[in-house]
Amino acid sequence: MKHVIKLPTLAGNNSEEKRKEIKTYFQSCYKRYESLFNIVADKDAYFQKADPLRHPIIFYYGHTATFFINKLKLAKIIDTRIDPNLESIFAVGVDEMSWDDLNDAHYEWPTLSQTQAYRDKVYTLVSELIDSLPLTLPITWESPWWVILMGIEHENIHLETSSVLIRQLPFESIREDRRWQECMQYGEAPQNELLEVTAGKVTLGKSKDAILFGWDNEYGTHQADIPAFKASKYLTSNSEFLAFIQDGGYENDIFWCNEGRAWKTFTKAKHPLFWKKSENGYILRTLSRKIALPLNWPVEVNYLEAEAFCKWKSQKEGITVRLPAEDEYIRLQDVCDIPSYLEWRDRGETIANIDLEGFASSVPVDHYRHGDFYDVIGNAWQWSRTPIYPFEGFKVHPVYDDFTVPTFDGKHNLINGGSWISCGNLATQKSRYGFRRHFYQHAGFRYVESGYTEQVTTNSYTTDSIISQYCHFGWGENRLKVENYPAKCARIALAYMKNRPKRKAFDIGCAIGRSTFELARGFYEVIGVDFSTRFIQEAQKLKENGILRYVMPTEGDLETFHEVSLTAFGLENECKKVAFWQADACNLKPIFKDFDLIFAGNLLDRLYDPKKFLDSIASRLNEGGLFIMTSPYTWQEESTPKEKWIGGYKKDGENVSTLEGLKEILEPQFELFDRQDIPFVIQETARKHQHTVAEMTVWKKR
Repeated sequence: MKHVIKLPTLAGNNSEEKRKEIKTYFQSCYKRYESLFNIVADKDAYFQKADPLRHPIIFYYGHTATFFINKLKLAKIIDTRIDPNLESIFAVGVDEMSWDDLNDAHYEWPTLSQTQAYRDKVYTLVSELIDSLPLTLPITWESPWWVILMGIEHENIHLETSSVLIRQLPFESIREDRRWQECMQYGEAPQNELLEVTAGKVTLGKSKDAILFGWDNEYGTHQADIPAFKASKYLTSNSEFLAFIQDGGYENDIFWCNEGRAWKTFTKAKHPLFWKKSENGYILRTLSRKIALPLNWPVEVNYLEAEAFCKWKSQKEGITVRLPAEDEYIRLQDVCDIPSYLEWRDRGETIANIDLEGFASSVPVDHYRHGDFYDVIGNAWQWSRTPIYPFEGFKVHPVYDDFTVPTFDGKHNLINGGSWISCGNLATQKSRYGFRRHFYQHAGFRYVESGYTEQVTTNSYTTDSIISQYCHFGWGENRLKVENYPAKCARIALAYMKNRPKRKAFDIGCAIGRSTFELARGFYEVIGVDFSTRFIQEAQKLKENGILRYVMPTEGDLETFHEVSLTAFGLENECKKVAFWQADACNLKPIFKDFDLIFAGNLLDRLYDPKKFLDSIASRLNEGGLFIMTSPYTWQEESTPKEKWIGGYKKDGENVSTLEGLKEILEPQFELFDRQDIPFVIQETARKHQHTVAEMTVWKKR
């Protein structure tokens, strides 16, 4: 049974017809996602880790629903949450970033029935929102409808990644489902060969007036002239990869890079993840079955395994083959004249094993022909040697600023072409997804023989203006000779803690981490959290490498380059005592507790619900602990709805200051211990600075 659901276009002549189209798309994708999890027959399996570096699948079942609510709330499309606790627990997924601590003790998962009840409520809320939300065509980045489409496409991503995890669950917990029928065509693999791909210019990227939804990394432009090269006719088959294994490929370190050798040592891998050794050879674990290894299906491996195979084949055959660059893959698409997503969908054609148009599994590598080649799109993703990078003109979407930016680190390689379960945006030719090199998807590879040198550079200097500004605010000096603000706040906080226990501190709104590191001079453990994953990424980079580089504008197009070294600040030993998390201050996870000090610097007047934040502080603080807060009290409706301001307004004709509002909220559980003014400076250019005075208030828990 096919799950054919067409991605809506952003344009049209009839808003009401478009509304119906999007509602059908949302509801169909939502129910399709739930049907995938029906393959898991054992409810206990929802709470087992299919992969030791990923969450149990109960997380992913709830995560895609909470994503809708969290993003709709952030975009101010809805005012209230459905379940703040679940929307915190299910908030952040795993890219295996080192700051995402996967200690089981940190998570108290809801039951499957509770999660399903929550999903049902989200389904109803989003359906009703689609019925009532004003719709103007075309849908643009700024439209609230973009956020709805974002939620749908986010779930499509997890449809694929969750199916990978289901393949890793204990087989006895899985059942077959007629809605997810797998291919039954097995046989000998065709002989692979290298075919010519003619030279030509490629153009990547798309403009903001593109007709289909896209993620931030798809926008902008990139061009390259590609010389002629050779590419394998087929995706590398199980049979072809089996020869690598039988020749001792996994045991011979000469074929593996340093990262690959470390991965092999950690995992003890002897063959691809979904292969199981048996008395008669190998068994392949599919979505819901165990079958004798289909030699003519594409092999599914991670990047490290694919790269090792290429080195082995090069040595074996006396040629030099490697994985293709993104530019070369696009050239192959162009030469094979692959029709666009809308062209083949509108014609009702099935041109590839993609978008769940064929089977819920791979098919033989010689089934779908594209020009002289096969599986240029579909069947299995194809690993690229290119780390994901931003095109010229790249911009983040304000509602999801951490979708791609954390992957611009040289450690996430692109996968191209899509797999059998790549749906919606994933099935379009413009989509770009990057994964860690040891990560498993339904991904294989084809190899190329090429002399092309890719002109993609990784800039080690952070150039994003906002990020650079906060890097400088946290770690730089200013021409006004005002003492560095987060360092000063931490120094004062440590002075207040002089004769108090200093076991564990919590830095809420830590930005690039200066106050977190400084507090670690006096504490055994400091946890820094910030709503912006981009800030957390820079803080984590500094923790891991001891160095942070960024660019600051001086005037016009002129810039200065800055380097921060923890050693220069005498903080190199504090790395082991700090941890960084992305978190919403108004909806913090229950695991953040038992602190002797909580510091919230310049945070209060940027929260969407400051009272909710303040109400949660006492339960996270040890008896006698201190809560220290700084803020310039610059209340703005863009950040905080006016009815939620703590102060800065008139009530019954009388002025209400923020300090008065703080006392009213905090004094039942806190005593105001001290207060003082602390100036700070944010530099925009060499000659333009923001000079502000914040008030620090110090509260002792009663």
